[in-house]
Amino acid sequence: MSKIPVYFMPGLAASSSIFERIQLDDSVFEVCLLEWEIPLPKESLSEYALRITKKITHPNPVLIGVSFGGILVQEMARHINARKIIIISSVRSNLEFPKRMKIGKTTKAYKLIPMQLLLNVEKLAKFSFGEKINKRIKLYEKFLSVRDLHYLQWAVESVILWDRNQIDEKVIHIHGDQDDVFPIKYIKSCIIVKGGTHVMILNKYKWLNENLPLIIQEPLKG
Repeated sequence: MSKIPVYFMPGLAASSSIFERIQLDDSVFEVCLLEWEIPLPKESLSEYALRITKKITHPNPVLIGVSFGGILVQEMARHINARKIIIISSVRSNLEFPKRMKIGKTTKAYKLIPMQLLLNVEKLAKFSFGEKINKRIKLYEKFLSVRDLHYLQWAVESVILWDRNQIDEKVIHIHGDQDDVFPIKYIKSCIIVKGGTHVMILNKYKWLNENLPLIIQEPLKG
């Protein structure tokens, strides 16, 4: 029996090392890690997704994406046949965006985000923003791999302007009830992880290691 190919896509600007604690039985699954690439000039999210699918070498893979990576794998599935699409700490349509993101789209306020400051997390780490934010900055310091201004501007705009307004019910959504980026109150239907935050791929890995194999192998409903 051949192994099930599982491709993981990290969150915005993150490296695939965010999956370092995820362990799937290698006698059953073949794990492949995808990385972000610098977008081409004026490349749309759909065009970018098509380009990333060229990295996939197995037929009918399982696609798993975290946060913006969850949005991307849904776009990738427009171009290839996927056995299953699983998103973690993400959204299945722009209807699940929090109000601040919807306002950001209308006002174009996202263009005012100081991207250069976000890129230089070492400088941010010198300031004290409180324990919670400092912990998050330390995580960014470790896992942020794409330090490219064009990528960051493209990625933020791609999220805010994502045009999918209908949920694909076949997409399996795993979400933490403490997610502060995509609050649970805006999420329509998902597998809820109690105490899970937006970075639960790192700190709820035990739950994921226990449940992901079952979720991957469970037959799709309908």
